[in-house]
Amino acid sequence: MSQKTILITGCSSGIGYDAALGLRDRGWRVFAACRREDDCARLRELGFDAPRIDYQDGASIDAGLAEVLEATGGTLDALFNNGAFASPGLVEDMPTDGLRAIFEANFFGWHHLIRAVIPVMRAQGHGRIVQCSSVLGLVTLPWRGAYNSTKFALEGMTDTLRIEMRGTGIHVSLIEPGPVTSKIRENAIPHFERWIDWENAPRAEDYAKLRHRLYQSSGPDAFELPPSAVTRKLAHAVEHPRPRPRYYVTTPTYLMGGLKRVLPTRWLDAILARA
Repeated sequence: MSQKTILITGCSSGIGYDAALGLRDRGWRVFAACRREDDCARLRELGFDAPRIDYQDGASIDAGLAEVLEATGGTLDALFNNGAFASPGLVEDMPTDGLRAIFEANFFGWHHLIRAVIPVMRAQGHGRIVQCSSVLGLVTLPWRGAYNSTKFALEGMTDTLRIEMRGTGIHVSLIEPGPVTSKIRENAIPHFERWIDWENAPRAEDYAKLRHRLYQSSGPDAFELPPSAVTRKLAHAVEHPRPRPRYYVTTPTYLMGGLKRVLPTRWLDAILARA
């Protein structure tokens, strides 16, 4: 039986890095993609195939996938779309170009790669597409409007794709983590500094808490889990004969998913506003 293959994006750290290690340990041939070439080189030193894929660069998506398919003889068993970033700030202060930039990385690039992978999976008669969403694709939190928006869009597209792929042998799943140890907060700082003119914002004083969280907060969040918690759900999604449509990860995701089903919107808004 030939070794199964998976392409994982966003493998420089956090969820993607742990997933690459975890799936390799389970016998998969892992193509661990990163946005930056120096991160790819570091992963190659660890024995991974590591194509460069930057969701904001369509040519790199096509070239990265071509590299994978050349190595496998034209097949791919699974795709784990994972790479993403946050761009914090109030919705009223986020320039539209800032919203376009995060959608390119967190949504449009994913769609580009999915469209390129589906013909491969259709030709071989099977495949798994797993999307790393977030609890913020189920509910929203203030100061995270740009990121919330990309994850809500991802949820809608993925739910649609899952229905459309019925009967094709291609299974589509969402993984929805809450707080998981990663560099997403650290990596959000350049985007905050690029797009948010907080000093001249109408609510400049309110940015103190957000700036403290970005620049000074270093401890784990409540209920935070290591990225291996996501890897366990990913393994089920790509290996089980009947993968689930959704995989919740962390207590906050289970809690918010439940509250959204049972609480009136105004009540849920009041809870989330204090989060």
